[in-house]
Amino acid sequence: MRTREGTLEGDRIGIDDAAVIARVRSGEPEAYAELVRAYTGIALRAAVALGAGAEAEDVVQAAFFKAYQSLGRFREGSAFRPWLLRIVANETRNTVRSASRLRAATGREAALLAAGPVIPESDDPAVAALAEERRRQLLAALDELNEEQRRVVTYRYLLQMDEAETAQALGWPRGTVKSRLNRGLRKLGRILPEVWEGGDEHE
Repeated sequence: MRTREGTLEGDRIGIDDAAVIARVRSGEPEAYAELVRAYTGIALRAAVALGAGAEAEDVVQAAFFKAYQSLGRFREGSAFRPWLLRIVANETRNTVRSASRLRAATGREAALLAAGPVIPESDDPAVAALAEERRRQLLAALDELNEEQRRVVTYRYLLQMDEAETAQALGWPRGTVKSRLNRGLRKLGRILPEVWEGGDEHE
């Protein structure tokens, strides 16, 4: 099925971000809803994985509002998704700080499962059970990383963003993304050697 600026594929809406943003800037604010529909899913997964917990929906709502207010400063030709996720990350950090504690791994896991699967489901119950166990172990292990390592691993692997998008979302040079990602993966490899094999070889 086609939308005005793109196509609907399963639960993902593919749109022409630049065209929609141009419409908003030219006086069609209701077009912004297309961006909200297209990116709410990944924004929720990012907020949850970064520690927003039960406040994930509020974080995402605030992030979309701030993104809308900032569209006038959005650089033409840039990708909207990493720019939005950078705002989501900032909102999540502010929320966690205001709560004065990080969310427990179990609460994060439950919310992340509700927001969408990290590991594809399988028709084989044994394979599915193993995937669920690995997911629980991975989400718990993320709490052992520092904030920068957790963010870069989350963006690069849990949200499946490429290196350039990750760098833009985090506001870091690509070299910084590589070095912090490698350190994070090595630490995950020490915590979960049977799950996260290879450490920095994922790069």
